[in-house]
Amino acid sequence: MNDYYAVLGVSRDASQEEIKKAYRRLARKLHPDVNPGPEAEEEFKRVSQAYDVLSDPDKRRSFDLGADPFAAAGAGFGTGPGFSFSDVMDAFFGAGATAGTRGPRPRVQRGQDALVRLDIDLAKAVFGSEEELTLDTAIGCSRCGGDGAEPGTGRQTCPICRGRGEIQQVQRSFLGQVMTSRPCVNCQGFGSTLTDPCHDCSGDGRVRTRRTLKLKVPAGVDTGTRIQLTGEGEVGHGNGPQGDLYVEIRVVGHDTYTRRGDDLHCMIELPMAAGALGTTLKLSTFDGMQDLEIKPGTQSGDVITLRGLGVTHLRHGGRGDLLVHTTVVTPTRLTEEQEELLRQFAAMRGEERPEGRLTPNKGLFGKIRDAFKEK
Repeated sequence: MNDYYAVLGVSRDASQEEIKKAYRRLARKLHPDVNPGPEAEEEFKRVSQAYDVLSDPDKRRSFDLGADPFAAAGAGFGTGPGFSFSDVMDAFFGAGATAGTRGPRPRVQRGQDALVRLDIDLAKAVFGSEEELTLDTAIGCSRCGGDGAEPGTGRQTCPICRGRGEIQQVQRSFLGQVMTSRPCVNCQGFGSTLTDPCHDCSGDGRVRTRRTLKLKVPAGVDTGTRIQLTGEGEVGHGNGPQGDLYVEIRVVGHDTYTRRGDDLHCMIELPMAAGALGTTLKLSTFDGMQDLEIKPGTQSGDVITLRGLGVTHLRHGGRGDLLVHTTVVTPTRLTEEQEELLRQFAAMRGEERPEGRLTPNKGLFGKIRDAFKEK
């Protein structure tokens, strides 16, 4: 039977760190890429076998009792039982060179980011507002202080992975038997288990609770705008630092005004006479009542612009405009006297039998579209 201690040049009571250092030293010296030749290659196989046995507590215990895990198996380079690529990587590039999963993972971790949605009305989007958010998020457990253990108790080394936080498996592949590592399912990769989990958080170190916070919504936000609140998300495992909170805005539709960009649009109906003669109307806006001047001869689809009464620009000063689209309403019911007066008016304008005139098929919405192009 091979003396694996002699192969690595360590004593039988050598620590795991001493065994690993010895293996890394010999691997650098004997690796085929560094020292080509059949003798070095064969010696490298023996060193890899020795390390595979002595680095595993169970295999080492069996070897110390007189059993040889590889006594009945070949051990070619890259094809030998239990060959570990991660150990070769460690030998040449230092411990932890293989994906950082070796060893137990830390219990304290950063919390997850959280996303909530907030509905606001159009007026708040125009001027901004201060909102109160109610959140159901994870916070550190006050009973155990985020440790996860019931006060007065502690942890014990995981009996499955023996504190390593990972389990090694030997798998057969076209290269032979390859050793792989995966997190220990018993301790979730922490290397230890709780003797008595906290009675409030069940060992997670966190509990869910409802809390409120103030949010300043800037003027100019629109549907889809996200506001980031640093450090207001979920508390991490083990009472780790909080993640961030993202608040996604949705602007609720308005009965009168429609938003396009930072401009506001509305429709107003005018009596036929008011459109022909002109007038001044009172218009209710987000800035209060405003005088709206209707010029004589106003047609359906005309646009009246009130500068600076739109939505506040989100990233710079100033505001958009308020655009009022007019619709001139033709009366549908007339008294005999009204009808007679209109006939006299038509006669005065020579419109008793007007001739139709074809115009481009724009319609009301086409005129609105043209108004956008002019802007």
